[in-house]
Amino acid sequence: MTSTIRWGLLAAGSIAKAFAKGVQDSESGRLQAVASRDAGKAAAFAEAYNIPNAHSSYEALLADPEVDAVYISTPHPFHTEWAIKAAEAGKHILCEKPLAMNAYECMAIVDAAATHQVFLMEAYMYRCHPQTHKLIELLRSGVIGELRNIKATFSFGKAFHSEGRLWEQELAGGAILDVGGYTSSYACMVAGVAQGSSFAVPREIKALGVLSPESGVDGLASALLRFDHGVIAECSTGIAASQENCVQIFGSEGWMKLPDPYAASRVQAKAGCIQLFTQASGCVEDIQIDSPRTSYAYEADVCGRAILSGKSEAEYPAMSWQDSIHNAQLQDAWRKEIGLIYDREKPENMLSHNFAGRPLTRQRPLMKPGRVEFQDKELSRLIMGVDNQVSSPHCQAVFDQYFELGGNAFDTAYGYGEVKSRLLGRWLRSRALREDIVLIAKGAHTPNCNPESVVSQLEEQLEWLGTDYADIYMLHRDNPEIPVSEFMDVLNEQVQAGRIQSFGGSNWSLERIAEANAYAEKQGLQRMSIASNNLSLAVMQEPVWAGCIHVHDDASLKWLEEQQITLLPWSSQARGFFLPERAHPEKREDASLVRSWYSAENFERQKRAIELAATHGVDPINISLAWVLGQHFPVYALIGPRTLAETRSSLRSLEVELSEAEMAYLDLKIPSLRESAALV
Repeated sequence: MTSTIRWGLLAAGSIAKAFAKGVQDSESGRLQAVASRDAGKAAAFAEAYNIPNAHSSYEALLADPEVDAVYISTPHPFHTEWAIKAAEAGKHILCEKPLAMNAYECMAIVDAAATHQVFLMEAYMYRCHPQTHKLIELLRSGVIGELRNIKATFSFGKAFHSEGRLWEQELAGGAILDVGGYTSSYACMVAGVAQGSSFAVPREIKALGVLSPESGVDGLASALLRFDHGVIAECSTGIAASQENCVQIFGSEGWMKLPDPYAASRVQAKAGCIQLFTQASGCVEDIQIDSPRTSYAYEADVCGRAILSGKSEAEYPAMSWQDSIHNAQLQDAWRKEIGLIYDREKPENMLSHNFAGRPLTRQRPLMKPGRVEFQDKELSRLIMGVDNQVSSPHCQAVFDQYFELGGNAFDTAYGYGEVKSRLLGRWLRSRALREDIVLIAKGAHTPNCNPESVVSQLEEQLEWLGTDYADIYMLHRDNPEIPVSEFMDVLNEQVQAGRIQSFGGSNWSLERIAEANAYAEKQGLQRMSIASNNLSLAVMQEPVWAGCIHVHDDASLKWLEEQQITLLPWSSQARGFFLPERAHPEKREDASLVRSWYSAENFERQKRAIELAATHGVDPINISLAWVLGQHFPVYALIGPRTLAETRSSLRSLEVELSEAEMAYLDLKIPSLRESAALV
């Protein structure tokens, strides 16, 4: 790459014209190529802006070796596909807002940029304008005292048009995605300054909106956000009403108003202005901010400087990756509050391909696979827990990535509810993957822990999943009042009926499993070959849920090794205990984490995991999971990632090979690695 960024414009609409002019006025970039699916439109655009290369397809633009970075300005639903493909082509990316239709597509774009080591920024151009820099300077100075309230508005009036992008369901129209993100990102930025960070995440969101009776998208919407430190923000947006587009910021000792906070002119430079009132002065001061160029020129240079410096993210206050993800999550919550779900996000319309528009393909082999007794498929070492995905986009993002990275086992349960099982079933059918997947079902949880519920709940869950069998079945709890013979008889009946293959007990004592297997051997029946109790490097102090048990004791570990029973440990990463930013003796906000995992011994284990993480070049949580996987019996760890980054983090654990001395050191069996030769 040269010392100048050669830009390619992916789409040739009106906003692309504004950015093209911005590049022409920038210090770091020049226009190199433009692409449109209309060859004539691309040629005319190229001629108007003196662009050397005109392409009649987006694919051709991404294949152009003279293009360093692409500016994506397609309609909203196509951002994700082309941003991911741009990253795969090694192109740096500036993508128009919203970066994606929802937070999960946003995560997929960020994951692609991180994987292919390219620059990525969401094009909230106001973040690059000198006015925003001055605002942050004033806020940090404390000139208006402690922050109390933020009011941000971006709204305009457009009559409904059935074929207009703004009102069209298929193009993700509506106010929140079109301009509402300006208000929410502004509020999070300002609240972040008050907290000493780059952005703040609201703790609570309340919203109202008016949906179009013709298309169902939002014409007007308002959200009330509550942040830490007693900060409240009011965000208003619309495409059906002209409002005063401004930002007002109120503190304990004064207020500020930005009459033109977004500096959104596409054709000319706009100087900034901040109106400042302080109780000390008793008057309003107009602070002028010089701005000889448009926001788009500043935006091009923010990207250019980062790219030329080898950075993957732009400098603050431009949008960071996490800023974009959190803003997308806020917009998702805002839409959910007013009842707006786009048709393509509904489970019944689940895509048959991944977010890049392609069928799923394995990018890596199975994650260190093995085979459970009585099971005819290999299963990956990490098993995806299906207990937190509640939307179609979430399933597609997390499940697609997991499969492509070498995962093939999914842990479901009757007790997780119908919605989660149906979502997984739709995902399996849409991608035609049922026979490639090891499906784990669980049932008969307390208070219905009895043989009758095994049958009825299994039949119901299989219907939810849209399949006639589960590869593995786990009794979700034990009921010691029922003889093991009754459970073993009904489980073997389900095997004979072809509804399950392998089976075992979750939160069963090892003594009861041994008793059950003794009965099976005597009767010539299939035995329990799996246990699913907690095992993590941190020893569970109190049950996470009633009836839960762990096997982190010498006798249990020895028995599992002798019997070679497969263990599917839940909370295998101790619910994030080995993330120092999450668990610390003085950090006690998460009562469940404190109750179940906080102890002096566990914090010593955490300390040792941090030490070994530095040695192995991974994170402490990777060391903790590597310890679980390093036992002398088969272990397939259940993981419950909510984000793509968490899945990738878990995957790094498979790269860690701990020595016997390190295993003993982590579990406090030896005082130091220096003494390992004598003690291990």
